[in-house]
Amino acid sequence: MFRPQSATSRQESEMAARSLRELQAIGSDADPVQRLRLLCLSRGAHGILGLGRLFRRMDEDGNKKLNLDEFVLGLREMGLEISDEEAKEMFEKFDTDGSGSVNMDEFLVHIRPNLSESRKKVIDEAFQKMDKTGDGEITVEDLKNVYNVKAHPRYISGEDSEEAILKRFLENFEQGSKDGIVTKEEFLNYYSAISASIDNDCYFDLMMRQAYKL
Repeated sequence: MFRPQSATSRQESEMAARSLRELQAIGSDADPVQRLRLLCLSRGAHGILGLGRLFRRMDEDGNKKLNLDEFVLGLREMGLEISDEEAKEMFEKFDTDGSGSVNMDEFLVHIRPNLSESRKKVIDEAFQKMDKTGDGEITVEDLKNVYNVKAHPRYISGEDSEEAILKRFLENFEQGSKDGIVTKEEFLNYYSAISASIDNDCYFDLMMRQAYKL
């Protein structure tokens, strides 16, 4: 069974190290959005997912919106050194409708690295292959129709059931509660971080096609 953390571990390590070097080089006067992006990437592919988890924990009413206080608290809990003035400017930049709140999903789209159309396309192909029901979510039931875990060492040894192995696979991508459901946005967030370490579009395409047998 394919496990993305194994296939992309070298690229992820390189991306994290490079992002940390860039973060240290640009200093505290640089654009806070760029600093936050590099901070997330310096923590690997799960850095942006971690920011999403942090924001969702603060979103008590589940409306996917953050007020100024929640927004600033989230940035600082993430480890971003930011002044009150910078934080307010950043909040106002993303409060596009002047409602006094920032949409979490839209904000995370701005934070993750840009993806070329060719990379988006191959990521979409991989997602569609796993989303057998076509409902925009990948679940354990979807994966049962795609991957055979009988060669997995933990299945052979009896340590884990098929469902446990498949659920652990899904946890690589989840940015909210660990509910065994991966949305397309979560999948994109994960691979946009991996993509940041790969300069060549053809290599990224090859990596994805080999990993998911596209």
